[in-house]
Amino acid sequence: MARAYGDDLRKKVLGAYASGKGTLRQLAERFDVSYGWVRKILAAERATGSHRRVPQRRRPSGVDVDLVRRLIERKPDIVLRELREEMLGAGHAVSTAQLWRVLKRLRTTKYTVYVVGRVRIGYCALRCA
Repeated sequence: MARAYGDDLRKKVLGAYASGKGTLRQLAERFDVSYGWVRKILAAERATGSHRRVPQRRRPSGVDVDLVRRLIERKPDIVLRELREEMLGAGHAVSTAQLWRVLKRLRTTKYTVYVVGRVRIGYCALRCA
């Protein structure tokens, strides 16, 4: 995963722009960053008054972990697709990625992905640790 540019680079780019050392496109090329990123940090500085980046906020998962655990205990060979459908039937709309993260957090012991054609099909042999 790509890492965020540091505050020092932000400060240099914004300082160069403030002192009139070039247009946004010229500064983007000079500092080897994208034009969109330079526009974004300039807009953020104008909105907040600071060159520092705002930390991203992650909201907590809305997946009912206890329900996932109960479904796995009830049917240990459940397929991921079936697990998702069971969650939907219980009134919890979750994505496959969310379920993967929950299964990882639960430290499930085995999950095998089979590829049939272009479709990934997961076979679950799960036990919660």
